[in-house]
Amino acid sequence: MASTPVVIDRKRIAELADREELRLEKETPKSYELFLRASKSLVNGVSSTYQMRDPYPIYFSHGKGSKIYSVDGRELTDFHNGFGCMVQGHAHPAIIEAIKKRCELGTQFALPTEDSIIVAEHLVKAFRLPKWRFVNSGSEATMDAIRIARAYTGRDTVLKIFGSYHGHHDYVMVSIGAVDYGKIGPRDNYQSLPYGGGIPKAVVEMTVPVPFNDATMMEARIHKLIEEGRKPACLIMEPAMMNLGVVLPEPGYLQQVREITRKHGIVLIFDEVKTGICTAAGGAVERWGVVPDLLTLAKALAGGLPSGAIGGTEEVMEVVSSGKVYQVGTYSGNPLSMAASRASLEQVMTPDAYAHLNYLNDRLINECDAVCAKYDFPGYTVGISSKGCVNFATHKITDYESFIKYQDVELCYLAWLYNVNRGVIIAPGREEEWTLSVQHTDEDIDRYVNAFEGLAQEVTA
Repeated sequence: MASTPVVIDRKRIAELADREELRLEKETPKSYELFLRASKSLVNGVSSTYQMRDPYPIYFSHGKGSKIYSVDGRELTDFHNGFGCMVQGHAHPAIIEAIKKRCELGTQFALPTEDSIIVAEHLVKAFRLPKWRFVNSGSEATMDAIRIARAYTGRDTVLKIFGSYHGHHDYVMVSIGAVDYGKIGPRDNYQSLPYGGGIPKAVVEMTVPVPFNDATMMEARIHKLIEEGRKPACLIMEPAMMNLGVVLPEPGYLQQVREITRKHGIVLIFDEVKTGICTAAGGAVERWGVVPDLLTLAKALAGGLPSGAIGGTEEVMEVVSSGKVYQVGTYSGNPLSMAASRASLEQVMTPDAYAHLNYLNDRLINECDAVCAKYDFPGYTVGISSKGCVNFATHKITDYESFIKYQDVELCYLAWLYNVNRGVIIAPGREEEWTLSVQHTDEDIDRYVNAFEGLAQEVTA
């Protein structure tokens, strides 16, 4: 973080954003044509609200290695990587070969295949949990994990971290974000807030948010819930928050959480949809040494194919094996996804691959921090392995409160525009800025750093 950061002129940010938007629109006429066509049949012209962009989204045709290509023929180095799905890079030869071989043998049976066993065996070893089931997405994984925890404990209340995203089912579409800072409530009594419409009030009230990196406050809220007769069934949390940029756990925090949940008989669920496989072979479990009762995976598991997984202890998963919980899904353990997952785990995400990711991420962190210092730019980097970001803030961000208090959202918006016009695509807003892939190179890092330096130079001029 710069020692004496300059104060950024709000008018300057707006002027640069207008300039960059005009440039982007001039260079993407085919995307605009596709948007007009798509809007007639797709809501907002896209398949997910997270794909929207005002005034229109950029449409893409294909990807190879560390690059993706727009319908207007522009090549971009991909640091977005499907919100973290593509840590293997695009069209990785090993994964393509595995999919081709599996296609010739049949793509779906709704019956078990050997690859699902092999993938589960890899996950047992990496994440230190003995029992697994497969699903099709992160949302399915967290939904089923919460149901399993409720059946195991016989309780209903869900504890979650304010600001974390755990998928789009009702019980976790709560207290993800709040437009009005005042709606959050006091730190010892955060409010349960629906994330959008269509979520029953009764469901919202069954999910209780607590702050990240504050085990003392978490336990105080648990005591209060117990006094109210609402002892939580589970705590679902990202061991490192990955949708506020990157917010790492403070030293000892995860160990404290493990002790607190165990003491109170609360099932601890690690949502490793973003940290799992992307930050280490065994994700946060490997990195910080804390083993939860249940763990969810998705995104990077199958190298770009839809897949997810739930891992758990023998004791907790007994509610599934006994038939008390019906954990089901026609496409669960789909042969294509399992073949891709196996190829990824055995041939792509190797120790050498993680060494390469760590090297590239260290370069990004060190060189972006150097840019901040050079221009007295109000920002600092955070990252682990393939994940990282530049926080546009002059104070350390440790949780959602500090995020909304200190993060410069106007700079975040400008950064996406500025980067995409210079051949670099990052995740929009401040969900997560970069996900590296094993196919990224030093040249890709150079492109990112050069774009960031141009931004820092212009906004501080």
